[in-house]
Amino acid sequence: MFQPSDWFPDSYSASRERFHAYLELMQAHWTQVQIHREVIDTDEDLSIDWIQAHATDHPKKLFILTTGEHGIEAYVGAAMLKLFVEQYLEKLEPQDTGLLLVHAINPWGMAHRRRVNLNNVDLNRNFLWDAADFEVDNNPDYAHLDAFLNPRKPAASNYGASFTFVSNFVRQLFQVGRTELTAATLLGQYIFPQGVYYGGGELQPETSVMMDLYRQTVAEYEQVLHIDVHTGYGPRYQMSLVNSPLETRTPPELKKLFNYPQIVAADPEAFYSIQGDMVDWLYRLFAEKYAGKRFFSTAFEFGTYGDSLLAAIRSLRTMIAENQLHWNGARNPKNETRICAAFRELFWPAEERWQQKAIADGQMAFEGILRGEGYID
Repeated sequence: MFQPSDWFPDSYSASRERFHAYLELMQAHWTQVQIHREVIDTDEDLSIDWIQAHATDHPKKLFILTTGEHGIEAYVGAAMLKLFVEQYLEKLEPQDTGLLLVHAINPWGMAHRRRVNLNNVDLNRNFLWDAADFEVDNNPDYAHLDAFLNPRKPAASNYGASFTFVSNFVRQLFQVGRTELTAATLLGQYIFPQGVYYGGGELQPETSVMMDLYRQTVAEYEQVLHIDVHTGYGPRYQMSLVNSPLETRTPPELKKLFNYPQIVAADPEAFYSIQGDMVDWLYRLFAEKYAGKRFFSTAFEFGTYGDSLLAAIRSLRTMIAENQLHWNGARNPKNETRICAAFRELFWPAEERWQQKAIADGQMAFEGILRGEGYID
């Protein structure tokens, strides 16, 4: 019988404790296994934790599974870690295959159930190749939307506030168009530190840790497969595989190879564009430093509200209200409770049907990708 609590931990500390227990399971298959911690916040004992298993004989293939780049999304990421460890670990070949499992890239965000880190930075807008890019206003349309996206007053969650938001959204929709509005909000921006989708003014500690970890880990392997876990966008009951626009194989090709029904590229036509994306950074790393290696990276993207226009409006409304709550507080405690509950539902739904389908989709995707890329028979 499916028990949600068995899969989705209810706190950062419980999730980290469960992750540490995987060390013993991995040691039963790999002789060289180590667990590492990089403390991000000493006062709260928050850390990025990873378990690394080295191929025991001749390093050929490396599998990387990362979670929690957006903090609150790490609770679903924890379920995917459990699924992989319990159902696929023993199917791999330790002689030529190494592993890197990462728990909570953004531990502060996970612990505080926010998407961003302590500095309000969306880490998936922070993986810029050149530090000078932080000084470039890559998203000039965002400034025109600042008042709409980042209200400077206490947050409210009631019919009046929702009506006002929808009215403002429709006005912006007619002024700039849906595609342009989506691009301006989701691309990432580097000008408004208290705004939604802020990419930061410099590399964040979490970003630097991950960049160094990737560089140190991938060099000895001929083939690298990377899966990153996210939630929030796409059909509610169908997880999407979201590929970098830098991936040369097309979604139709990969649907056939992986036997998975929902695969899209992260471009404006099929999904949305991002600047400072971690997967894009990895593709550039391999293109410039490891051109001879075989590399594939994708994101598990578990849709929550859905992919309709109404769902997009609700999603943006929830993102704005949560950020507004963080900086300006709420009109009253009831409004705060509602906003926090809506934000949780946007990235970590409580519905048992959704959670069961997420596990099933994760299982199907792991099976297809690991088989298609030659990691399991």
